[in-house]
Amino acid sequence: MGSQHPGGEAADRGTRRIVSLLPSATEIVCALGLERELVGRSHECDYPPPVERLPALTAPRFDPAGTSLEIDRRVRAIVSEALSVYRVDAERLRALAPGYIVTQSQCEVCAVSESDVERAVAEWTGTQPKVVSLKATDLDGVWIDIERVGAALGLASRGADVAQALRERVGAIRERAAGAGYRPGVACIEWIEPLMAAGNWMPEMVAIAGGHDLFGTSGAHSPAITFDALHAMNPEIILIAPCGFPIDRSLAELPLLRSDPRWNELEAVASGRVFVADGNQYFNRPGPRIAESIEILAEIIHPTIFHFGHEERGWQRL
Repeated sequence: MGSQHPGGEAADRGTRRIVSLLPSATEIVCALGLERELVGRSHECDYPPPVERLPALTAPRFDPAGTSLEIDRRVRAIVSEALSVYRVDAERLRALAPGYIVTQSQCEVCAVSESDVERAVAEWTGTQPKVVSLKATDLDGVWIDIERVGAALGLASRGADVAQALRERVGAIRERAAGAGYRPGVACIEWIEPLMAAGNWMPEMVAIAGGHDLFGTSGAHSPAITFDALHAMNPEIILIAPCGFPIDRSLAELPLLRSDPRWNELEAVASGRVFVADGNQYFNRPGPRIAESIEILAEIIHPTIFHFGHEERGWQRL
């Protein structure tokens, strides 16, 4: 007899054998109640913590240590040779015999791409795993991806429920922030050297939290910016959350920004409204914890209205 999964779909537990090659996908699978059916992960999948016991099937082709500039140069060198930024252990992947592989097609620099997975399984014979690819470029796309993964794994109702609960959670923040009476200009820094602002879902998140994103465009890739542009826009709030960087790693690179003599002229600096957030665990993972990322933004942008308890763990004031 099959057991009843959340959402009403009946299926036999342990039959799916899921590999996730993207941190946000791993979080989606776990939010659907399928943590025990994960059999493999990417080297970056670390939440929820128990998934770290699973074998890692990917590795970067570049040394991820060093400064943001060093990492940028290494990645650009690999891409210039038309190579993938990540390796997939095809033999180990095959040995795990997954029924489903969840990956992404949005950014070949951020994580293993759909084409990487296709190459890894190209020579398999017999029944091949079903590849489920996340495609979100904006906030609505994140919720749709959760629904898509749920449907692909036979839990369509559960996926819809999880996505709807997140929409409602975020909607409540939007309603409260709308009563703030003003929307400060926010600069979201996604990379320090070279300087980049955040794009994709980030501008929408800032708007929901009651701010106005000065550089990003919803649904578009993160744009390169200059310090001249940052100085000209003179943001009231600066959020520094480099992709893949925890707080301490971002703090170590702050001298790069502070070295420009115009740094102290910025309104955000003068008013003490510069913040560093965990860009590894939040913001850059388009999954369930996007809701927590919006809570962090709300605490930063309107601290008299919002307090979710993320300070210190998720963000710090400079």
